Amino acid sequence: MKRFVLFAMAMSMPMAGAGPAIAADASGQGALEGSTRGLYISLIRQARTDGRPRAAIAYLDDFDRQHPDDREAQLLRINCLLDLGQVTAARTALSRIPSSDRSGAAQAMRGHVSAAEGNWKQAAVQYAAALQASPADAFTANALGYAWLRAGQSAQAVETLRGAYDLAPDDAIVRNNLMLALTVTGRLAEADALLSKVTDTREKARLRQQVAGEAARLAVAGGGTLSLGS
Repeated sequence: MKRFVLFAMAMSMPMAGAGPAIAADASGQGALEGSTRGLYISLIRQARTDGRPRAAIAYLDDFDRQHPDDREAQLLRINCLLDLGQVTAARTALSRIPSSDRSGAAQAMRGHVSAAEGNWKQAAVQYAAALQASPADAFTANALGYAWLRAGQSAQAVETLRGAYDLAPDDAIVRNNLMLALTVTGRLAEADALLSKVTDTREKARLRQQVAGEAARLAVAGGGTLSLGS
């Protein structure tokens, strides 16, 4: 397992009259701490990307001792808990983020937790607030479009997912969710036009079957799964 070691800067007793040197040392320590924090956050993100959310949480536990109440780490912890299906724990972790935080990242995370709880209308409200804060975020737009679809607002879903697709035309998740929304709303020719962009014959057949099955489940019982990206 890859290890990361936090280094503490050793500070010597200053000589008399060394005021500027003390200031420089303090500045250097701040830079080192900032660099160390960034490296550790990168390690945590990589562990999650590699499909090791438990390792990421262990790193977060260690990180929190050095950087308590770090907002980025709090958001990463919630994501890891959602990766593990620990929705109640994710809700508890979310409660540590002040309600006054209306940033796009915080609003999107509230949407992720609501979506995991199956509260799609609330998730849509929260994703909409996140998108308002970060209008060019294709993945937030994708999440909002899917939430609208699950909440029964298919027309809004199509329009929102069109926007997400314009922002990220090469992203397969965004494309597939737009295909799903178009299929649910009966716009089969438009869905087929998107499908035609898939060049692999076997992949195209698999995707056609998957979208049709998902659309049928949504029509009958509101089933299906959400892909949020990062």
